Amino acid sequence: MVGPGGREHAMITSLLRDPHVSEVHAAPGNAGIAQDVPVHPLNAQDPEAVVALARELSADLVVVGPEAPLVAGVADALDAAGIPVFGPSREAARIEGSKSFAKEIMAAAGVPTARAVATSDMMQVREALELFGAPHVVKDDGLAAGKGVVVTQDRDRAEAHARECLDAGGSVVVEEFLDGPEVSLFVLSDGEHVVPLQPAQDFKRVRDGDEGPNTGGMGAYTPLDWLPEDFTREVVERVARPVVNELRRRGTPFTGVLYCGLALTPRGVQVIEFNARFGDPETQSVLAMLETPLGELLLDAARGRLDEERPLQWRPGASVTIVLAAHNYPGAPRRGDVISGLEEVNEVPETRVIHAGTERNDAGELVSAGGRVLAVVSLGADLREARERGYRGVQRITLNGSHHRTDIALAAAEGRIEVPTPGAAQHTATRGTATSMDGRPAASTAEEQA
Repeated sequence: MVGPGGREHAMITSLLRDPHVSEVHAAPGNAGIAQDVPVHPLNAQDPEAVVALARELSADLVVVGPEAPLVAGVADALDAAGIPVFGPSREAARIEGSKSFAKEIMAAAGVPTARAVATSDMMQVREALELFGAPHVVKDDGLAAGKGVVVTQDRDRAEAHARECLDAGGSVVVEEFLDGPEVSLFVLSDGEHVVPLQPAQDFKRVRDGDEGPNTGGMGAYTPLDWLPEDFTREVVERVARPVVNELRRRGTPFTGVLYCGLALTPRGVQVIEFNARFGDPETQSVLAMLETPLGELLLDAARGRLDEERPLQWRPGASVTIVLAAHNYPGAPRRGDVISGLEEVNEVPETRVIHAGTERNDAGELVSAGGRVLAVVSLGADLREARERGYRGVQRITLNGSHHRTDIALAAAEGRIEVPTPGAAQHTATRGTATSMDGRPAASTAEEQA
């Protein structure tokens, strides 16, 4: 398992439950992962180092957790060495590494998404902000650890974020705002076949009520009982499969997990973004519910033998994940604060702690080492019970200056989420509309939706 965070700890936890898996190693891991499996110091973005360690361990499968190693070509190096790898190639990972590339793929595949302008020119940024109106959506075109997106009513703030990205030598994507509840869907792919997991919802804003700046994610839950019955099938057929087919057509098949970030709008399902790996913290909740052995699924994807007809098994009930963040996150987080109370969390039924930004100090104490430090994952007969257990667990943890949201899954538990019903006036949906860096239209089509 390549990676240091909560997503990797959650996957390791699931892999250790798989009877087909005899041994798991992690590199570089974190303090919590080190309690469960052997860890190895490693620069995860060094393809040669990852290959060397995989050979040393005689690994049957390498799972690449974070996005940065994928964009750095780690999966390519493993594949060239003949080592099965779960994770897309550098070129296929551009679906996350470049938002303008993702728009290009969606346009070619006919995938419904927001209109957008991709540019490195501030004048075009202003024109796009005027065209789309508020709320303004400005995205750093490259990787930004989930914090490169600004959604705001404040035109000046939107322009300032764009200018910051451009001054750093990057480019931006300015989009129209997609109004409606958001959903995350992980879809496993072997380059040709696709197998969806259970939908989840995460919480990006740092404070209750979806206030404050974007983060990498402050919590998640699954299942989403408020979704239309055919939601997953529709996303597979209208979004995931067309994207996988388009990447294969270009000679860069996508092997791994395609994260589909979606909005349910009055125009129907629209894509907000793609990731080329499991999302954090949704992974914690989704994998806690998965009963089908995870290792077998990942190896099938890596070897090109996913079975679309095989039904996945899920445990009944619900899962809620609550993230405990360090002081000042999502700004520059304070590191080195001592963590205690984790043993008491294990006394709460069906509740465990997943480590993200943790390490041991020179005195051997468990301390914070990142922005999102821990996640408390709880299961219950329903969302209410899972929430109650999760927050009971959070209250037992001591971490000076830490903060968390208190409303994770609350609206769903109280039945307050409304899904827009497409009306007669919304029978047209934008398909992959984007403008290229030099201002030429990359695609501009609209068609009647059944």
